[in-house]
Amino acid sequence: MSLDHRLSPELEELRRTVEAFAHDVVAPKIGEFYEQHEFPYEIVRDMGRMGLFGLPFPEEYGGMGGDYLALGVALEELARVDSSVAITLEAAVSLGAMPVYRFGTEEQKQEWLPRMCAGEVLGAFGLTEPDGGSDAGATRTTAVRDGDSWVINGSKCFITNSGTDITGLVTVTAVTGRKDDGSPLISSIIVPSGTPGFTVGAPYSKVGWNASDTRELSFSDVRVPAGNLLGTEGRGYAQFLRILDEGRIAIAALATGLAQGCVDESVRYAKDRHAFGRPIGHNQAIQFKLADMEMRAHTSRLAWRDAASRLVHGEPFKKEAALAKLYSSEIAVDNAREATQIHGGYGFMNEYPVARMWRDSKILEIGEGTSEVQRLLIARELGV
Repeated sequence: MSLDHRLSPELEELRRTVEAFAHDVVAPKIGEFYEQHEFPYEIVRDMGRMGLFGLPFPEEYGGMGGDYLALGVALEELARVDSSVAITLEAAVSLGAMPVYRFGTEEQKQEWLPRMCAGEVLGAFGLTEPDGGSDAGATRTTAVRDGDSWVINGSKCFITNSGTDITGLVTVTAVTGRKDDGSPLISSIIVPSGTPGFTVGAPYSKVGWNASDTRELSFSDVRVPAGNLLGTEGRGYAQFLRILDEGRIAIAALATGLAQGCVDESVRYAKDRHAFGRPIGHNQAIQFKLADMEMRAHTSRLAWRDAASRLVHGEPFKKEAALAKLYSSEIAVDNAREATQIHGGYGFMNEYPVARMWRDSKILEIGEGTSEVQRLLIARELGV
């Protein structure tokens, strides 16, 4: 019996809807936002009205009643046109809203999820620290219980969606105690935007993703209610490992979209660009590049859909998520490089989408677990 990763009629309808939105709404506008390093609020509002921020959440919380397959389909279609818009959706859902849905109390879900599903409020996930990097367990941010409050001190870096005008909360990982062996107890705590002592830094000057919001955060005696603890105290490390496992599927879908977008743009250019009296697409050297690019994107799509299917059906998916994230991120870089080469000098000009794709691709091998971390995870799952 063969695996069938074809989309259901409902998911195919979603794909076509997002595809049209990406081409008709995102594509004409995003270049200007990107070059001006501006967050595309208008586009984000449109995505909220479409229900994209609520795709994997139950209707009782304002969601669309879908799952990670639906989210992945939307992310892939958006990233075929632009990754800044796609990562805004990915981070808002996988890192912002999903921790509240997976681990929050009913009161926390009712307070936050309806507005997050509507795209009215964005959430962020404060995990990475300046001295931590890939060592997510090396958390130095602390949260001390003081009566009915947590008092938080520390800093986070590279946090997506953390400083927009519609950011409502950041879920922060912090050391809340020590185990008997001296190792840290890490917990997750919701910090609403605007809380005194919570400072959001200026936007980073980035190589890519220039129309998305990425900031450094600092916490100086930030006091939040004890009820803002997300889940059980001391379970923060396990929580963010689960969130990252799921998020890798979403990043793999996004990377697949970028890789496919490189194919789309390169095929179009190869048909239109003439050199030596004929379209460059008639040259075998270009044809072979395009064939390899399509092969990579197709294989990447199978990988993320397989991981998502396992997640949706309650099957183990950690290894498959790491495989999908590793492969898709690396082939996205490969396809972006080849697309730039096919475009020649025009590929180095920002007016062409492939220049943006080239700049956006590299971070995919770093964010939500570097390629090296993915290889470690895969090896561990193999038992070595």
